[in-house]
Amino acid sequence: MSYLDRNGHGQQQRHHRNLWFAPQVNPFFAGAVAVSMFARTRAAFNAFFGFTSVLVPAVAAPDPASASAHLPASLEQHVRAIASVEHNTASPAALERSARYIESRLAGFGYQVRRQEYKYDGHAVRNIEVSLVNTNGIKEPSRIIIVGAHYDSARGAPGANDNGSGAAALLELARMLKPTRLREGSELKFVFFVNEEPPYFLGDGMGSRRHAQDLRQRRQPVEAAIILETIGYYTHAANSQRYPPGLEKIYPSTGNFIAFVGTTQSSDLVRNTLGAFRASSDFPAHGLAAPASVAGVTLSDHTSYNRMGYPALMVTDTAFMRYPYYHTAQDTPDKLDYSSLARVVQGLEKVVAGMVAPQAKD
Repeated sequence: MSYLDRNGHGQQQRHHRNLWFAPQVNPFFAGAVAVSMFARTRAAFNAFFGFTSVLVPAVAAPDPASASAHLPASLEQHVRAIASVEHNTASPAALERSARYIESRLAGFGYQVRRQEYKYDGHAVRNIEVSLVNTNGIKEPSRIIIVGAHYDSARGAPGANDNGSGAAALLELARMLKPTRLREGSELKFVFFVNEEPPYFLGDGMGSRRHAQDLRQRRQPVEAAIILETIGYYTHAANSQRYPPGLEKIYPSTGNFIAFVGTTQSSDLVRNTLGAFRASSDFPAHGLAAPASVAGVTLSDHTSYNRMGYPALMVTDTAFMRYPYYHTAQDTPDKLDYSSLARVVQGLEKVVAGMVAPQAKD
């Protein structure tokens, strides 16, 4: 997550009466069944639009039953592999190691890995993407769901929570959802973004901005983008949670929950996603759809999709409003609560499965 200082607290306080606290409504969940693979006919299409399919060494996927039983340990393994040291364009070798680890795991799950490669500020970088598709191999999808997370760290920080936690969760969601049969016409994209952190945030070098722009230029029908942003720290300590001015009277003072956050532009998505999570998990969850002027609401990759006109939200532990090691050298893998993170991932699996599940006529 990228933190940008914002002025105008008075303006934020004036707006807080319009904030919408998402209730537990409209859950949507259907059980997942079997998979539809990405059509071979799309390979040339993707290459033309800047995506390159690559063969990468695959790490053998674990047995599904065993993997579910050991989800906290698997998440910790991913975080340690991706985010034990600073990894960004200031540390390019470490950034490359993190990218290759992600690619090898995805290949081990049975995915065809695609890269969106570009050069910026003298650095060659890439987004990493895999997909599940049900289009019968003959047409483009009529609806796209994106689940994404950035895999770079802030300068001077290993980035275990920001955002090794999000990248690890996304890997496990890609594994867990691999057997899913999608609704006809649907595509489910898992995207790992580079360059979310400063100095790239909201600029032309930001990975999610490149990804969202490409989709908009191709007029792709993105129905929702769910961004996993700093999701690994939970505490039961009293008064451990902070908020933008005006929200402290609405939300709990203990930082033991996961939050679904977006702008008012994406209020329906926030409401429905939160409702689906609450319907499938007993892990504490709250939601906020607020004007973009409210501090923190726009500070992740979901903003790239909002700017292209797509509904998007971030799932977050609220980062600097809770996490004491945010953007420091102390943001290390030992700080995370992997058992709680696993419960969040299990809930999100059901949310996403419900979004792409076949309808009755399928």
